[in-house]
Amino acid sequence: MKKVIYCIIFSLVILLNSCSLNRLVIGQMSPILENSSAALFEESDLELAEQALASNLKLIEGLLKSDPQNEQLLRLAAQGYAGYALGFVEDENPERAKVMYLRARDYGLRLLQKNNNFVQAEKEGLEALAGLVKSYDKNDLPGLFWTGFSWAGYINLSLDKPAALLDLPKVQLIMERVEELDSSYFNGAVYLYFGSIYGMKPKIMGGDPEKAKQYFDKNLLITENKFLLTYIYMAKYYAAKILDESLFDQYLAYVENASIDVLPGMELLNQIAKRKAGYLKKMKEDLF
Repeated sequence: MKKVIYCIIFSLVILLNSCSLNRLVIGQMSPILENSSAALFEESDLELAEQALASNLKLIEGLLKSDPQNEQLLRLAAQGYAGYALGFVEDENPERAKVMYLRARDYGLRLLQKNNNFVQAEKEGLEALAGLVKSYDKNDLPGLFWTGFSWAGYINLSLDKPAALLDLPKVQLIMERVEELDSSYFNGAVYLYFGSIYGMKPKIMGGDPEKAKQYFDKNLLITENKFLLTYIYMAKYYAAKILDESLFDQYLAYVENASIDVLPGMELLNQIAKRKAGYLKKMKEDLF
């Protein structure tokens, strides 16, 4: 009997040490993962970036199996899947992009759910959720932003699904908190969310293209006109909504003529903006 007990204790010690070792190894990889992410944003070759991002995402998910609560890994997974959907999937395969956005949202939610009250507040309704979201601070900013951004991406591709639209008020609460904490986070992209929401909705549901333009202008102020994706959003959710073809063409021309390194460190997203400009030009007849 004693031998059995000793074997059990020995096995538990090995298991615990193994878990600790896994976390230690993952912790040592933190600088590598961050540098890999930064290098990816600097990449201007879209095909290479797409392949690298897909590989990185599977590596991150593999590491999460060893350390499921690792905040850095959860953030990188949420950011990675949202970026993958936005940059490489949604224009050609919206249904697949929905899946990617939901994966990103769920990783972001795992960050927010580290606060044990989140699930209960969500069940109780918007008032309870609003109160809880207000308690999040700057340390929670990545979880808030990537949850809201990816959730909004899914909703934007699911406008024909009432269940998806019902979640929009939750996303609104999350993104309002992002704006309060740091509106400049990730190139002021919170204003791309607000602008697209006001531009996307019909007037009967609170849509207002001029309000959309105001939010886009706030983003341009933060980024000094260097974040080319902003002009893609302005073309689609402002110029097209007010049926101004000349302005639509002007925004797309600005993107096409701009240098991708106008915003160092964001070459990939600026290159993605250029490709999206091509997609929008092909869609012009449908938009007008």
